[in-house]
Amino acid sequence: MYQHPERRAKTSSSRPRAARELILEFEAREHLPKGEFLKFEGVGGKDVYNITAPFAVNGRSYIAGRVESRRAEGDSEVQFFEEKNGTWIAAHEAPAFRLEDPFITKVGNELVFGGVETFPHPDALYSGGLGYRTVFYRGTTLQSLRRFTQGPDLMKDIHLIELVGGEIGAFTRPQAPAIPEGGRGKIGFFKIPNLSGLTPRNIIKARIIENLFLEAEWGGVNDPHLLEDGRIGVIGHIAFTDTTEEGELREHYYAMALTFDPTTFAVSPIRIIAARKNFPPGPAKLSPELDDVVFPGGWDGEALWLGLGDARAGRLIIPNPFK
Repeated sequence: MYQHPERRAKTSSSRPRAARELILEFEAREHLPKGEFLKFEGVGGKDVYNITAPFAVNGRSYIAGRVESRRAEGDSEVQFFEEKNGTWIAAHEAPAFRLEDPFITKVGNELVFGGVETFPHPDALYSGGLGYRTVFYRGTTLQSLRRFTQGPDLMKDIHLIELVGGEIGAFTRPQAPAIPEGGRGKIGFFKIPNLSGLTPRNIIKARIIENLFLEAEWGGVNDPHLLEDGRIGVIGHIAFTDTTEEGELREHYYAMALTFDPTTFAVSPIRIIAARKNFPPGPAKLSPELDDVVFPGGWDGEALWLGLGDARAGRLIIPNPFK
């Protein structure tokens, strides 16, 4: 049965930490190791970004990535890639999906794959009249993936994890105006016994974890990991906007980590684990708006895999972010 004994769950009585404070601590703590850009072939000169960490299917290792023209939006496609001699080659035998920002996990013996689907939206508040929703596919191979459910309209960053005992945990990203108490973007969580419980109604009712972000900031879950003690290690993002001296909009996205107890809702303090400064200079889809953006796709036990400036993909070796 869907569990939501209380709509809001407070993490502590202390105020959230500002992303500006967290990034200053990160830069003082770290030596800013340099990550590497990934090389891609088979995409016709388009950019590949917002990738997943590598995952195995039938003995072969893949990543999924968002493929898009540099100066265009709305032509996004998710493709799968295999690494050969240091280059990620498009796996043309695998299906492609008209989606953005892919994710993949395993539930039981099935792959659960998904991404963000865009569609016309009548509210002019949304960029270009486009709305968005998270959609989900399931199957035992890439070729057998079939769509089985979707999230509510105007919600991204819905991610699943199989828990101890076989239950499924689902992280959500409530956001106003679709969910007024979501503000600019918070994190919710609920449990379901199986994938049939992953419905828009249950997703909307997820308990919100309070005191994670300032009201002017937002964040979300990108890649949850089940830890040995039953807690969940979360790779996610925290973000805010400001303006340059010339009055131009600039977004700031950082990769962050925390641990979460799915029984008590206890949450550890947020730690930033990667920033754009961890990588060499490179292009952004829009400059200066996206110059300081990293969007984590996953951690494989050794490296963090990220999108950079909506234009490149990268890999950064980091220590265990949950210790």
